[in-house]
Amino acid sequence: MIADVPGARPVAQSRLVFQGGVWDVRSDDVDLGESGVVTRDYIHHTGAVAIMALNDADELYLVRQYRHPVQAETWEPPAGLLDLAGEPPVDAAARELHEEADLRAGRWDTLLDFMTSPGGSSEGIRIFLARDLSEVPEAERHARHEEERDMEGRWVPLAEVLASIWAGEAQSPTIVAGALALDAAKRSGWELLRPADAPWRRPPSLLD
Repeated sequence: MIADVPGARPVAQSRLVFQGGVWDVRSDDVDLGESGVVTRDYIHHTGAVAIMALNDADELYLVRQYRHPVQAETWEPPAGLLDLAGEPPVDAAARELHEEADLRAGRWDTLLDFMTSPGGSSEGIRIFLARDLSEVPEAERHARHEEERDMEGRWVPLAEVLASIWAGEAQSPTIVAGALALDAAKRSGWELLRPADAPWRRPPSLLD
């Protein structure tokens, strides 16, 4: 088994290039020893969670949301930022499932941890598998705003999601990574799943 090797190289200077509402952009002068000092610009991110909500009919609850940087409405699992200091990732996932899908889950497992673009972003994402689902009562549902206001939600068979990925029709990283991991976990008889509070070697967060 291979494993990433954690450990930061010395930073001679770090500059805040841009401070945004969700993440920052930093420029670091990194000392690589004999290879010299190099400048690396990157997005300093809070990290995020995503939820593969699977019902008894082998369907996933997905949302279609406008993503301006790629100028497309992408199909994705419910997801959100880890932007509340000290909030456990599984609690953040439960909050996002409530807000974006009007669902609660009786069982949570860790499905996958990954980094979206380690050469240019510190964003780490944990994808959870949520099962034993129930609907949030109408009076307790979250009022959605901005991009979330008009997003579509739909139950989609896992087989259809996988076919869309292989055809290049669904390209969001959370749906690609999450659906492929879910398919592998299911084929293993769920042996690949980890506990919801499994250790996570998260990249440095904006909130650290």
